[in-house]
Amino acid sequence: MNLDKILDEAIEMDASDVHLICNNKPMLRISRDLIPVPDSEVLTADDMFEIYDYLVKGNMDKDEVFNTTRKLDMSYEYREIRLRVNISLSDEIPLCTLRLIKNELPPYESLGVPDIVRRMTYQPQGLILVTGKTNSGKSTTLNALVNYINENQNKKILTLENPVEYKHSSKKSLIVQKEIGKGRDSLTFSDGVKNSLREDCDILVIGEIRDKETMEAAIEMAESGHLVIGTLHTKSCAETIDRMINFYEVRDQATIKYLLSALLKLVVSQRLLKGTDGKLVLVPEVMVVDNIVAGIIRKEKMSVSEIEDAIQSNLEKGSIGLINSLAELFVNNKITLDQAKAQIEEKNLEILNRTIMQLKIKKSNNQL
Repeated sequence: MNLDKILDEAIEMDASDVHLICNNKPMLRISRDLIPVPDSEVLTADDMFEIYDYLVKGNMDKDEVFNTTRKLDMSYEYREIRLRVNISLSDEIPLCTLRLIKNELPPYESLGVPDIVRRMTYQPQGLILVTGKTNSGKSTTLNALVNYINENQNKKILTLENPVEYKHSSKKSLIVQKEIGKGRDSLTFSDGVKNSLREDCDILVIGEIRDKETMEAAIEMAESGHLVIGTLHTKSCAETIDRMINFYEVRDQATIKYLLSALLKLVVSQRLLKGTDGKLVLVPEVMVVDNIVAGIIRKEKMSVSEIEDAIQSNLEKGSIGLINSLAELFVNNKITLDQAKAQIEEKNLEILNRTIMQLKIKKSNNQL
């Protein structure tokens, strides 16, 4: 079993992920498509155990985590390229998913993330969230933001990640990166956040807010005068607010709503679609938390549709509705109309069509 050869092919073909699964050929993810590694053989159970041993390299902490939890997240380096590795089980046989992390971060401006997100990093304190489903580019956006702050602001930045993907070096800022997990720099995200209060950092970056304990620690950090930037696995800005509130018991929700309305500064929710040119296109939704949005969050019965309406009516302050993003990408021939329609509920199709028409008229007038 020659894993190096598979990784060489992945690098050569600019793959984002490598999938190694028993009874299948090694597969590469290239621009959302799955393609078998050229001239490869079907992987056997022996191959998969050999790959496990190769990646874990006899590390007893990692082996114990895998045998106890039946999964393992770790980083691995090959030819100076970092890999994010996930190992799990299927039919008692290991399977591996490897994410290739590019050594050089793309410039923030090239990602398609609205400029308001970058500008919000100058806030002295508060909470900024980058959200989206798996493989929506959250880590790239987060690290591009960290890199921008590192190059332009004089701050101490502390990141908590599982595993560390992009390796940053201090530039104008002082940067410390910690890996989360047994045998690593901090056991849990919440432990790392709590300890950051004693580390005199200005900006805390949390790779993933996945439970109430981490959420509480992040809010405490923001409340104590720090800027906290984190990610959540949610598909929209409104769903993000709903998820955060539902971390808490009903009796505690009024308190958390009040804190969120005061501390939350911005939520950016992103999706990646395969564009008309075959390359991935970012579809952003941005919610700037102003007095109107804060008021909706504090309501006893918060409405997701109210938040969506508030985003749509708050465009002049930097908010960007999902429908606006989709319409603009279609008018600029970046995605198809069918792709745009597939991203929204049927009840919003008329709004999408109307927005497309308005943008076409505006574009036509600008060309005159």
